[in-house]
Amino acid sequence: NPHMLIAGTTGSGKSTLLHLLGGLEQASTGSVWVKNQLISQLSPAAAGQLRNQHLGFVYQFHHLLSEFTAQENVAMPLLIARKSKTEAMQQAADYLEKVGLSHRLRHKPGELSGGERQRAAIARAMVTQPSCILADEPTGNLDSKTANQIFDLLLEMQQSLQTSLVMVTHDMRLAQRTQQIYTMEDGLLAA
Repeated sequence: NPHMLIAGTTGSGKSTLLHLLGGLEQASTGSVWVKNQLISQLSPAAAGQLRNQHLGFVYQFHHLLSEFTAQENVAMPLLIARKSKTEAMQQAADYLEKVGLSHRLRHKPGELSGGERQRAAIARAMVTQPSCILADEPTGNLDSKTANQIFDLLLEMQQSLQTSLVMVTHDMRLAQRTQQIYTMEDGLLAA
């Protein structure tokens, strides 16, 4: 279960590639397969279910829902997958503990620091135990110390869950710490 990083400047196509891999955008040419399923041939509901079960997303901005607690935010993908509320909330608490936020379960995003919000977003991405995590500039909004901590956490969670990780960034310091580095320029990917 490798991790790979795609580095490139703003506007090079990194985020678009990640959106194509996640079935959030349709490719004009070529095809994207996830778990032996061609995403372009799935109905919107089936594509959504595939994303919910097999893909986890982490973005530059955490996209946590401000009116819900950290625990409720992390439980959302499980509730969408029709897990019971009790089970979803317990699993959310377990994953928040894994990312070092067991003391912040009932805090809303506005009460969390930037690094804590990204930790909660990582827990939300991981809680379904997806086959692959797609991370789009997950450290881009953080200071360098916190960015390194979040990057370390992503790698640690990826290894402990035995999932794959594809991350895009413009931060070459992080790129140098990965197993596989690809660069993107003008929409072209190169090893």
